[in-house]
Amino acid sequence: MLQDLALPVSLGVATGLVTLRDAVEGDLDALMQLLADDSISATRGDLGAAEDRPAYLTAFRAVTADAGNALLVVVDDSNSLVGTMQLTRIPGMARRGSTRLQIEAVRVRSDQRSNGIGGAMLRWVRDNASADLDTHLIQLSSDAARHDAHRFYTRLGFIGSHIGYKYRVA
Repeated sequence: MLQDLALPVSLGVATGLVTLRDAVEGDLDALMQLLADDSISATRGDLGAAEDRPAYLTAFRAVTADAGNALLVVVDDSNSLVGTMQLTRIPGMARRGSTRLQIEAVRVRSDQRSNGIGGAMLRWVRDNASADLDTHLIQLSSDAARHDAHRFYTRLGFIGSHIGYKYRVA
């Protein structure tokens, strides 16, 4: 499953090499700050506040304990967290029983954007993780307001083929 991915790996980016690895609990505070560093996430409550840490810790443990998920981080040569993404393997009936790989919460620290980190992360998923996991489709969703992200995903070969809907329960 996703815990069997061959990690850590080095990824080449504009500033040299970064390391893609599994997230560990010691990354939690930096992950919280990375989510808060995103203006759209911040409007949804991702503020990196200390009082929210227990909720993030519970979520972190649930994601990392689930064999169908991988929470990955990218660190620079000083071991500072500069990026993250979550991968979820979804077995399905559609497309003749195809398994999908869902990419969620792709984030690169704002002072590191345009260094090729996000592209390196997603190319690694495309070139390695999807093959290792026997997935037939890689998918992601992106907030409609993320126009720069949409151009970025299109440059990487993703196709904006669907419209997504959400229903807020609480």
